[in-house]
Amino acid sequence: MSTKVTVNMLQAFAEAWNRHDAEALMSFMCDDCVFDASAGAEVSGTRYVGREAVKAGYTEVFELFPDAHWANARHFVQGDRGVTEWTFTATRTDGSRIEVNGCDLFTFRGGKIAVKNSYRKNRSPQAASKSR
Repeated sequence: MSTKVTVNMLQAFAEAWNRHDAEALMSFMCDDCVFDASAGAEVSGTRYVGREAVKAGYTEVFELFPDAHWANARHFVQGDRGVTEWTFTATRTDGSRIEVNGCDLFTFRGGKIAVKNSYRKNRSPQAASKSR
């Protein structure tokens, strides 16, 4: 296995997010990985540490937003750091819609993701449409 992370690897990671495939996502992560979510009570968002916790955090995203999608992915890698920019769209359980831009800042180690630090714009959800 290569120890160099590439833009193609980040694209495959993004595609696994859009499939809601937690197993595939974890194949990109180090054993002692960290996921800092874009929301949560802590200043850095909710922090998940270690494979089990990170997988649970990813699964929680899919449960909160069953139709979550990350579009327009743009990636770059420089040494042991990388960035993916995206547009996140999803429907909340109350039917309101979210559409925001965001990014992930990555730290790599040994050809895998050691840290995924997620950020997104803070935009009010759009009201749920009422069926007639």
